[in-house]
Formats: sequence, structure tokens, C-alpha cells
Amino acid sequence: MPRLPCAWGKSPRYPGGWVSPRACLEAKQKNLAQPGIESQPRAMMEVCVDSVESALNAYNGGASRLELCAALSEGGLTPSPGMLQIVKSLVTIPVFVMLRPRGGEDFVYSCYEVEVMKHDASILKNLGADGFVFGALTPSGEIDKNVCKEIMDVVSPLPATFHRAFDVCHNIRMALPAVIEAGFSRLLTSGQELTASEGIPVIKKLVLNANGRIIIMPGAGITKVNIGEILRQTGAREFHASAKVLKKCSGPPSKCTLGSRSQQNVLVTSEGLVREMVTVAAEIVRTRKWEISV
Repeated sequence: MPRLPCAWGKSPRYPGGWVSPRACLEAKQKNLAQPGIESQPRAMMEVCVDSVESALNAYNGGASRLELCAALSEGGLTPSPGMLQIVKSLVTIPVFVMLRPRGGEDFVYSCYEVEVMKHDASILKNLGADGFVFGALTPSGEIDKNVCKEIMDVVSPLPATFHRAFDVCHNIRMALPAVIEAGFSRLLTSGQELTASEGIPVIKKLVLNANGRIIIMPGAGITKVNIGEILRQTGAREFHASAKVLKKCSGPPSKCTLGSRSQQNVLVTSEGLVREMVTVAAEIVRTRKWEISV
């Protein structure tokens, strides 16, 4: 990978050279003013990232939006203020920030953890977050409307995505209206399956039941191989993926293990994979090959 710039306000331009984010944005706006350029509906790819390198690779590959996290190995936790500031200085696409104070798949938070999320949201909002990603459940597996409202009051008027806590809720029929009522603009889901590909039937029903009231965004195990089928069958126009590849760490070998797993290799978003997935998704939307049926 090319050396990252140290100066703020600069961003790598593909295939080479350096250009400021402002110049990138102005160029894009100029292109949008020209007939036929990006004027057609397109599938939007959100890429979840937990490093500056991954954020830049996703951006250069053509991602429409970033979900910025820490520790994707834990399913994604709240990133640091420094991470948000640096990433925002390097990209011009929206950066949505994860609000999740700890790992675990229960998504049931104590009053202290809720306060942590609210404080993090306030700090990250002031530092330029374009939106937030969060979710909370009750011990009985229902959408925790009270906690969601408390956090939504802090992040408003920025858009918010309800994350995959939805996939472990007990009653999906009641959960969708609850998420919509809470004011979320987007729902990330695998259709309550291990992967979005396996969850196609449920995701398709969610798209139909949402009826434009909220964006249904498939996520989990999405690759360049299955993205076409997922978009065709569900009718979704946005999707979520990490597009990760294994990268060997550059430091010297060590006998020590930090944390619960070896850190000799790390997963990093691949610019090439993002570009391939964006291309496949764009073709699906362009040709309008939808297979969705009531």
C-alpha cells in the first residue's frame, strides 16, 4: 500500500497522485451536473471498516458510505474520536459511526452503558460524524424503544441505522414497526440468518413490508459472488460488506499473543474487491433485473 499522507486535508486519488477532499467533492459535483453522469439509480455499497487503511481502500474502491468501527473482530465497537477525525480528513463520502460500548450478542445494555453510548454519540457528532449505527434490545428480545429514543435524541437530526441486533430479536413482525417508529432511516439485517444470502426470503419480505418507510440494507457474508443474487431477489438498493482480505503484519514475529487470538495477520478491506462488488451491483441496478414478487 502507498504511504499514507501525514498532512490533514489530503486524500489519495486513484490511480495515482494526491488531491484534496474538497477538490474530489467539487469534481464529483461538476460531474453530477453533466447529463448522463451518475444520473441513473445505483446500488449503494456501505463498507464497514476499523482502520484508516481499510477506510481509504473502501473509498478508493468506490464505496458510497463507510461504517466506522473499532474491533470488527468483536462485531464492531465504537471507534475513537481520533479515528473519526483522521478518516473524515481523508474521504468525502459519508461516515456513519458505530455506537456499541462492548462486545457480546445480547445488545441489552445497563444504564451506565447507555450513558457511555450517549456521551460517545455527543462527542463524535461534534467531530463531524455523518450518521450513527446502533441498536438495543430488552431482556425479552424486543426492540428497546426507551434506550433507542434516548440515543436518538442525542444523534438527531443525523440519520441512524439500526444494526444487526435486529437479527437476534424474538419477533421480527413486531420489530420492524418498532424500528421505524423509533426514527431509524435504515435497517441492517441478514434476515436473521448467518449470512444475507441465506436470509434472502426474510430480507425480501422486509423490503416489501417496509414499503419505502425505511431502507432495508442486507449485510453479513456478502461477496462479489453472491451480491448480484441478493440484490436481484430482494429488491434492495443498498448493501453492507467488509470486502476484507488477510494481510500479514509487518512487525517481527513474536511468541506473545495479545488478546484472544494471534495477531500475525489482520483483515483489511480490499480496494479491488470493493470495486468489483460496486461494479456488479451497478450492473444489476442498471439492467433492472429484479426478481422480487409479492
